[in-house]
Amino acid sequence: MASYFENSADTLVSDALAGFARAHADLLTLDPDHGFLLARAASPDRRVGLLSGGGAGHEPMHAGYVGRGMLDAACPGRVFASPHNRQVYEGSLAAARDEGVLHIVKNYTGDRINFGIAAERLAHRGVPCARVLVDDDLASDSEEIAAGRRGTGGTVLIEKILGGAADNGLGLGELQALGTRLAARCRTLAVASAAHTAPTLGEPAFRLAAGELEYGVGIHGERARSTTHHDPLASLVERMAGELLDALAPEPGTTAITLVNGLGAVTPLELYAAHGELARVLDARGVVLARNLVGDYVTALDMRGFSLTVLLAEPADLAFYDAPVHTAALRW
Repeated sequence: MASYFENSADTLVSDALAGFARAHADLLTLDPDHGFLLARAASPDRRVGLLSGGGAGHEPMHAGYVGRGMLDAACPGRVFASPHNRQVYEGSLAAARDEGVLHIVKNYTGDRINFGIAAERLAHRGVPCARVLVDDDLASDSEEIAAGRRGTGGTVLIEKILGGAADNGLGLGELQALGTRLAARCRTLAVASAAHTAPTLGEPAFRLAAGELEYGVGIHGERARSTTHHDPLASLVERMAGELLDALAPEPGTTAITLVNGLGAVTPLELYAAHGELARVLDARGVVLARNLVGDYVTALDMRGFSLTVLLAEPADLAFYDAPVHTAALRW
């Protein structure tokens, strides 16, 4: 058994949030009563506040993206669990601007329910609220899955672009339309050679034999539809990137933003090698690699895996992406 370094399973998330807020006190504050993080400063040109949230265990998402140029507030839930609707409601009240608040929600049932309840409460309070639903996970794109595609790594890129757009004064409806368009042009695919360690058990959430790979794994450890052979990196990335591009169907000359994301226990050496292979596939397909991120941005505790995200971007999207950002996990 692999044990976590914690005071207790019940306090791991709250202890981590307190430590995170202390470490980044120049950027944000923690509301300990309602469990949300709030940026200390944001552009005075913002007419709309941006809020996101989701289960803990995916750090630095979402707490690491609270700050100038990105999120005004984040609501972390328990490990791999949705935040409570009360957290989302109180965080939204704190983050809202003159034209309200935009919720950036990953497509999971619990998140949709709790963000939806919070939005109804905000409406009763007279606070305008809209939602962008991120559903980029290609592996869960199936008629057999009633909830639809899951929200995964693309959330980070969409939050960054929306942050730049909000700093440029876009209104609530404009931000929602932009986020919805971005989500439609973004897909992610993840693989893992070993599962994360389940905090409650101290054991792997699932087991793979030597030489096996979970192809299409979810960020909560959801099993893929099939377990495949662990091929060399070049052929693996070519398969993954090919499926992403086939789903997005970009015209030659289309510009893209990519994310090569570690799921918790993959080394930078491996991630940069994967980025090189991804760039090679994009070049061969005539897609222009305009911007990229490589590193751990949306983890799954200590899962040994990585994900590839491709977002097809227009010139205005790139401008918003390039806008200044200063958060704990992302800054330029």
